Amino acid sequence: MTHTGSSAPPFGRALCAMITPFTEAGALDLDGAQRLAGHLVAEGCDGLVLSGTTGESPTTTDAEKSALIGAVRAAVGDRVPLLAGVGTSDTRHTVELARAAEEAGADAVLVVTPYYSRPPQDAVEEHFRQVADAVGLPVVLYDIPGRTGTRIEPDTMIRLAEHPRIVAVKDCSYDFLGTQKVLSRTDLAYYAGCDEHNLALYAVGAAGYVSTVANVVPRHLRSVLDAFDAGDTDGAARLQRQAVPLIESMMASGLPGAVTAKGLLGALGRPAGPVRAPLRPASREAVDGLLTRYRHFVDGHPAH
Repeated sequence: MTHTGSSAPPFGRALCAMITPFTEAGALDLDGAQRLAGHLVAEGCDGLVLSGTTGESPTTTDAEKSALIGAVRAAVGDRVPLLAGVGTSDTRHTVELARAAEEAGADAVLVVTPYYSRPPQDAVEEHFRQVADAVGLPVVLYDIPGRTGTRIEPDTMIRLAEHPRIVAVKDCSYDFLGTQKVLSRTDLAYYAGCDEHNLALYAVGAAGYVSTVANVVPRHLRSVLDAFDAGDTDGAARLQRQAVPLIESMMASGLPGAVTAKGLLGALGRPAGPVRAPLRPASREAVDGLLTRYRHFVDGHPAH
């Protein structure tokens, strides 16, 4: 069996929504970011998303976002594409961040629906068009209405797909029918943005995933797609199910993914550091629970 996507994924298949490491004092840890990025690429990530939700973009400055792109680019070179989160609630500021990301060396920009103000669909569409018109980079639409309060409706997606630089979607809509509607009517490359949907979306033609859990087990998540591409659909399903307890503990425990990912990475001795307020670090009890799930997973899958 070969994957049913309509064209080659523009940024690879297995992407990690990378955390942004901070020092214990809360400053940007560029050395840690470089080490973590190198590890993730070595472990099978096809691309890295910087300054996304998991990267705590609401609490990093514009200058920090640009510095992070430059540092990670220096660490990984041209081995993988770097996608920069530039979404804000302000179209003008989003355009400024997109231009800065392009100048800093990003390969694409990830643009979330403007949040809090809840614009109507025609305004949502115009927001994305203004960003896409302002830069020469590919644009990835980020549909996560649970956080923004506004979704990108399928019909809006279909219209936006006509723009030559709007090429992909990170999908956290939890609307499987709407996603398939857009897949059937456009060439947009869909990336699952919720780890529990990685295989399900891939099976109906998505390009791959942008994963928070990949900060911790990148090689295993990639193996799900590899098995599917090799025709082993039963094996792919089994590998996806094996990851469910870890996905649940990281993404459905009531704590944001940035908190759980940093808590677990720190416990494993990898670059992470604290989260920035208003987020609070995972409790010792929560970290112990994450470690238990992780160790159970690793003990059952020593190759990963």
